[in-house]
Amino acid sequence: MSVYDKLSQLGIALPPVAVPAAAYVPFMRTGNLVFLSGHIAKKDGKPWVGQLGSGASTEEGQQAARAVAIDLMGTLHAAVGDLNKVTRIVKLMSLVNSSSTFTEHHLVTNGASNLFAEVFGDKGAHARSAFGVAQLPFGVLVEIELIAEVA
Repeated sequence: MSVYDKLSQLGIALPPVAVPAAAYVPFMRTGNLVFLSGHIAKKDGKPWVGQLGSGASTEEGQQAARAVAIDLMGTLHAAVGDLNKVTRIVKLMSLVNSSSTFTEHHLVTNGASNLFAEVFGDKGAHARSAFGVAQLPFGVLVEIELIAEVA
């Protein structure tokens, strides 16, 4: 099954590439690797704000991370022209806006990791880091960056 068939089956429409909010580009390709800049969580097109461990639940964080993964796939599509050219999701780095007592960053990030596995199958398995941070741009719940290998 193609990546696009899987996305359609899941009811996912890829968004256009977001305009950078600062001095950077959304993606950079070097050789067979594509590096995607950090994407922030959005809900209904607006920053999805909140802090894990201080009002936002792990489940809400997972939903926000999943939303970021969809945006990342939209940017990856723009970068390579065809998501079926992706040979591996190499790495995710996830930043979770959290209180000092919150310890479920890894579970929040599963919202993105699980979607990549569902969409790309074995090619979606990846290395990853999940960090808790005191704040993120616009006060969003999650920011994630991605490295992918393409044919």
